[in-house]
Amino acid sequence: MTEQKIVPNIWCSGNAAEVADFYVSAFPDAEVRGRTRYPTDGLADFQQPLAGEDLVVDFSIGGIRMMAINAGPEFVPTPTLSFLVNLDPSRDDRAAARADELWQRLSEGGSVLMELGAYPFSKRYGWVQDHYGVSWQLMLTDPEGEPRPFLIPSLMFANANVNRAGEAVEFYTSVFADSRIGTLVRHPQDQGEARAGSLMFGEFAVGEQWFAAMDSPIRHDFDFNEGISLLVECDDQAEVDYFWDKLSRVPEAEQCGWCKDQFGVSWQVAPKGMEQLLHKPGNFEAMMKMKKIVLAEFRS
Repeated sequence: MTEQKIVPNIWCSGNAAEVADFYVSAFPDAEVRGRTRYPTDGLADFQQPLAGEDLVVDFSIGGIRMMAINAGPEFVPTPTLSFLVNLDPSRDDRAAARADELWQRLSEGGSVLMELGAYPFSKRYGWVQDHYGVSWQLMLTDPEGEPRPFLIPSLMFANANVNRAGEAVEFYTSVFADSRIGTLVRHPQDQGEARAGSLMFGEFAVGEQWFAAMDSPIRHDFDFNEGISLLVECDDQAEVDYFWDKLSRVPEAEQCGWCKDQFGVSWQVAPKGMEQLLHKPGNFEAMMKMKKIVLAEFRS
């Protein structure tokens, strides 16, 4: 797989290590890759309880890199950004049993959004929000056609953003180099809030990393938020500037390299090796004063 440009991040309320360890224990081919800790000085008052504790736990599932961020109780993930788990019988002869095993682990203490069972698009599918608030779509896939990764971030456009999934797919593939649009399945007629022609299911790739998108036919009492964000790792300041200019559309959401696009999706735009920068004295405090990350304002 080519370098993964976009890294999903899960906001955790002081329990990032526990969250990462749970997923590593639940999923096959998963591991903790590394940890970055908060400094012991230069923290804001609300961060003092986390001094010296994990800041980010870097882990992977099925070769897809993810991060668990240690913070406070401000945000909880919502089903608008979930993770589609492709259980492919051509690559795993225990795919159906794996679906049942994962469902049992992920649903314990969580909320079932769609029961695990047979649907027109899959012989075995279920959508569950686990006890940390993260949503997973487990799907036994058809092995025919181009293979897809084990894990795919899936964006659901609802409420004020319903009927914009197709627009978002076009936008993201215009922003990221080496991107392409895959399958697009459209609603043949109006279905609830989703208009005819809106996306029942769509997909796009950045490099070899796939994403899914859909328009929700019903309204929800949740939307995109910082509970799940997407980190873009940049080679230099010019690339930081480029992605910040493309992705930041909500000025009040800009802080410490975080921004929101026109759909409300939360992004982090940061240089590679940010964790090493933050270990230098004074750099964490400098970052807390930034909106867009400016490398020249860090101590090298």
